Amino acid sequence: MQPFYGLRILDLTHVFAGPFSTYQLSVMGAEVIKIEAVNAPDMMRQVGPDEQLNEQAMGLGFQAQASNKKALALDLKQSQGRDIFHKLVRTADVVVQNYTSGCLIELGLDAATLRAIKPDLIYCSISGYGRTGPKSHDPAYDNVIQAYTGIMCANGEAESDPVRVGPAVVDYGTGAQAAFAISAALYRRLASGEGCEIDVAMSDAALMLLNYHVVSTLATGQAPKPCGNKDPVLAGYSAYTTLAGQIMLGAYTPRQLANLMQVLGSPARALAVINLGLAELAGRRDDDERFISQALMAKTAAEWEDLLNKAQVPAARIKPIEETLQTAQIQQRPVLQKAGSDDHARHTPVAGFSFDKDGPTLHSGAPQHGQHTQSLLLELGFSNQDIESLAAQNIVLTQA
Repeated sequence: MQPFYGLRILDLTHVFAGPFSTYQLSVMGAEVIKIEAVNAPDMMRQVGPDEQLNEQAMGLGFQAQASNKKALALDLKQSQGRDIFHKLVRTADVVVQNYTSGCLIELGLDAATLRAIKPDLIYCSISGYGRTGPKSHDPAYDNVIQAYTGIMCANGEAESDPVRVGPAVVDYGTGAQAAFAISAALYRRLASGEGCEIDVAMSDAALMLLNYHVVSTLATGQAPKPCGNKDPVLAGYSAYTTLAGQIMLGAYTPRQLANLMQVLGSPARALAVINLGLAELAGRRDDDERFISQALMAKTAAEWEDLLNKAQVPAARIKPIEETLQTAQIQQRPVLQKAGSDDHARHTPVAGFSFDKDGPTLHSGAPQHGQHTQSLLLELGFSNQDIESLAAQNIVLTQA
């Protein structure tokens, strides 16, 4: 049995951070019900490189974190829609939402209202800056939080303008923090019987991704300077050009640097560096870099990667994602899984870990808008006639 089997999570989130958090819970066995407006589904349904999928409201931006979920299309602006949602809350363990705080009370989605209905409910809010502080009402996306928190200034070259990290790392980092917080709250509830309210801020999650940078800045008053692909202290912890392709070296310790020098054909340099401290390594950095740069031109990046890894030196040829996904290492790991065999079933990253049993698993692909409305309402006690009436009033949307 998977860890979260039997738990019901109501997902009132959109875009990336919130949906990713509930996706991570769903692959561990939780029943996640994604609730979208009847006439305004998650905007990610129209996002992705495949225009045909976008037109079908099944864009890859949506599918990336929607597998295993059920989809309920419900108009929460109508009182009957809110009544349906409140009935659903009575059956739920967790509510996750990223609405703007101003509309929560009006829509009956605030923590106080929902926890009055279900006292042991775990209620998780995700927002740009959290529910407290002077920016608590300000809107945000991943790129904006990267700018606000200093991630952009920590990225790029020392002399370059700040550079945005391409993938939505803040969104995914926030989603992971939210999933962790919900997991902890569920564990706490086992002992206490109490629910709780969780406040997750993208800006806080970004600082967690900047952990060392934050500690260093607070201690010294100065943020570490961006260094791009070349470490300013360690010659063996940098990217280099080879006979064919580029390689990133990770020779961080004196032992690893010595092994690197040995593989590159200089036992004397290996002996010289093996017992040095960090300051001493920094003092000879430029000379070591010149040697490494010249030596690496003798073979290709792929050849060096194999030789260095065998010598216990972390190193990898720099390659694009599409090539990485085809490597034997990734192909033999359970990180990529495919659920189902329908037109929308596709390989999707599932989790960054595995269990020896009952671990993260995909069992169904991303749902169509309103795909499970009918079955969920029947479960709540509505008749088919009731559901037809609700659909006629645009309170719910069902799939034909």
